[in-house]
Amino acid sequence: MINFEYKEKYGLDDLRAIMAILRGEGGCPWDREQTHRSIRRDLLEEAYETADAIDSGDVANLREELGDLLLQVVFHAQIEAECGRFDFDDVCDGICQKLIRRHPHVFGKLELDTPEEVLATWDEVKRQEKDQKSTAQAMDSVAKALPALWRAEKVQKKARKDGFDWPDWHGAREKLTEELGELDCAIDEGERVEEELGDVLAAAVNLARLLGVDPEKALNGSTDRFVSRYTQMERLAAESGRALPELDLAGQEALWQQAKAMEDL
Repeated sequence: MINFEYKEKYGLDDLRAIMAILRGEGGCPWDREQTHRSIRRDLLEEAYETADAIDSGDVANLREELGDLLLQVVFHAQIEAECGRFDFDDVCDGICQKLIRRHPHVFGKLELDTPEEVLATWDEVKRQEKDQKSTAQAMDSVAKALPALWRAEKVQKKARKDGFDWPDWHGAREKLTEELGELDCAIDEGERVEEELGDVLAAAVNLARLLGVDPEKALNGSTDRFVSRYTQMERLAAESGRALPELDLAGQEALWQQAKAMEDL
């Protein structure tokens, strides 16, 4: 029987203790066999579920999801503590040290007046810490596990700091047309299709950035509209006594246009 104190309200130290118990002798068989790699996806999923809670405005759900996300941090730290490399306190120390270093206008004597100046200083201190002597090194440090659209946007922003960017969105729009033409050629030739399609997506991200649009949000919004319209298509088909797969493409397209028009009513 595990010795554990039951309480009406628990804190961070209790979470750490529970995680140690779950990972320890006589704990949970599933928790004990996990590794950083095996729970990597859980960390990502919890982060996205937290983002969903933020977007929905559901405060109760946000509280729950933040707890699930915190659990992942404690879980990974416990795995390392068992190996003797670092523990949760080291994680806390690291982020505290980083916040102090990267806010010299708060914890030091530097004077910064605008959010833009703060971000520029943050980036400069970060590059010094990581010994990044070139923009290419800074680009390479952008996490490859990021959603591809966000990663492309972050890399493009770093290029902009060197002046390698269009002055406004017009040049990016022309580049997108150019990349679409190269994709057409690749399709006709049956070669480099994936490469050219990637260039089209990158050009679209560049245009979104210069228009002040979050490409990830834009694509998610488009996907949400697709689902909504498809739901309407199924309903309209059912009202006519038919299932959507029974209609030919022309019939389905007619329902799509009808569903799209209903959005504006």
